[in-house]
Amino acid sequence: MKIALLGYGKMGKTIEKTALRRGHTIVAKIGRNDSLENVSKADVIIEFTSPESVLSNLNHLIPTQIPIVCGTTGWNDHLSEITASVAENKSSMVYASNFSLGVNIFFELNKKLADMMSNFKEYSVSMEEIHHIEKKDAPSGTAITLFEGLNEKAGKENWHLGSEIKENSISINALREEDVKGTHSVTYQNEIDSIEITHTAHTREGFALGSVIAAEWIINKKGIYTMKDVLGL
Repeated sequence: MKIALLGYGKMGKTIEKTALRRGHTIVAKIGRNDSLENVSKADVIIEFTSPESVLSNLNHLIPTQIPIVCGTTGWNDHLSEITASVAENKSSMVYASNFSLGVNIFFELNKKLADMMSNFKEYSVSMEEIHHIEKKDAPSGTAITLFEGLNEKAGKENWHLGSEIKENSISINALREEDVKGTHSVTYQNEIDSIEITHTAHTREGFALGSVIAAEWIINKKGIYTMKDVLGL
């Protein structure tokens, strides 16, 4: 499979190593100032750039009908228009707030625990995410996906940044520290005890592997998908 990497920072370089180990070829490595036209030789494009450039990238790439794997977060408010563009152009795309296989299992565990805890209103729920200091969006896309998995069961319609407890909102404490690959926790707490589930990424390898698996899966498909579709969860 011929892969174009759109975004060639730390994540792009890790994806490159993973893809080569799995027998694929990298035909384009597109950095911040490089032309997007270089994707034309690819069977699939893996996009890990920034919240500031992702929409422009997607609007350029979708009409090419080359399958896209998008790992950039921070554009959820535009999901409906991107979905419509994928359908209109008969293109294909996998997007995810997190491509780690472990995180996607964690998403399902979060939903299951939220369902169990919905019968115990004496517990309050909160979340925390920790990332490296270069990460620009807060809370992380992964944290928002976790919120979406539990908000209905928790009876909270909104989220807010910080640790303050609010009546109709789940607190998400977003911390930025040196060289943290990504840690996410969901905590249920009352005066007696606490229940906490946590996923900790030790390397970027998990994100890279998931994105390459998604790239292998999306070939010859049309439409827009998530990692839940890729993994059959």
